[in-house]
Amino acid sequence: METGPLGRIQSPRIIRIGGGIAAETAEVLEQLGLSRPLIVTDPGVARLHLPRITDVLDKAGLAWGLFDRVVEDPTDRCVAEGLAAFRAGDYDCVIGFGGGSPMDTAKAVSFMAVNPGHVRDYKAPAQIDRCGVPIILIPTTGGTGSELTRWCVITDTESPEKYNLSGLACVATAALIDWTFTVTKPARITADTAVDSLTHAIEAYVSRRAFPYTDAFALSAMPLIAAHVRRAYADPEDGPAREALMLAASQAGMAFSNASVALVHGMSRPIGAHFHVAHGLSNAMLLPTVTAFSVSAAPARYATCARVMGMASERDSDDTACAKLIEGLRQLNADLAVPSPTDLGHVADDAMLTLMARQAIASGSPANNPRVPDAEDIVTLYREMW
Repeated sequence: METGPLGRIQSPRIIRIGGGIAAETAEVLEQLGLSRPLIVTDPGVARLHLPRITDVLDKAGLAWGLFDRVVEDPTDRCVAEGLAAFRAGDYDCVIGFGGGSPMDTAKAVSFMAVNPGHVRDYKAPAQIDRCGVPIILIPTTGGTGSELTRWCVITDTESPEKYNLSGLACVATAALIDWTFTVTKPARITADTAVDSLTHAIEAYVSRRAFPYTDAFALSAMPLIAAHVRRAYADPEDGPAREALMLAASQAGMAFSNASVALVHGMSRPIGAHFHVAHGLSNAMLLPTVTAFSVSAAPARYATCARVMGMASERDSDDTACAKLIEGLRQLNADLAVPSPTDLGHVADDAMLTLMARQAIASGSPANNPRVPDAEDIVTLYREMW
């Protein structure tokens, strides 16, 4: 009897979701027997939101420390600084507070506190299963889904290269998912993080490692994003839209954490490493082009994506639905004013594109794609998207 991919599921021990749930941070720490957190965040989140966490901790009489120097697309040096801050105090856990960058940094600080060497020594396909102190994650952007995944992404300052890190040590102990933080997001970040979530959901659903558990999360996330992203982009105060996008980000995170991402993410990371384009934005740039390349290898799956997002109807054939999906994704990018790398002034010659293609393949993500590309295919796709 043939069976599908094996389902291997990792997720936080505690997940709390809802507007205002961050007020329960101290309660969650006490439930876990923790009392001395190091808060890991970036300057912008610290300026906008930090008192909402520290006031709760102060009221509960819990001591806390702060590392607020996380940079966008965190580097190995940023991790080293955070690790030094952790080791300088008597902390029993870390709180990753912010978007994907603070949450990924918090994960890396935790596992590097107990694992020797340099963070690059643990890049995928290695599995980091020796866990450090508990990780509590509180997202503020609703895009990466890092609060529910077994992944983090760090940029190496020597290569440059963005690499995946994965394993039980990258899974949060607790996730507090509070959509009210997201009403301060600018339109550009709103768009980019939402399309990042959409990419997570689509790639998890078409991944060669998908299975029914991850399908359920992906199929729930896609229509939520399609129905609400334009509303949140146009009106940052649209609470129902913000709540829907935050929920979808978490669902998509659970999907791709356990089914993995595919070609879009494999190609996205080198763009971020070499041109410092935000991760969600580079995903958005690539999604229509990579989808057009891939649909022929899994037309039924891609057609389902189009139907659940309302881009195609049940009456449409799979081929028609796939064509409508590609057009729908292109229209979404147009509506969200997604620029191309050329629009941003980025130039990549043949040598750079070849290097990026090699790094994309080395990440392992393209091997999960329904249509597995070679390096020449990836260079062609970069040129088409550029």
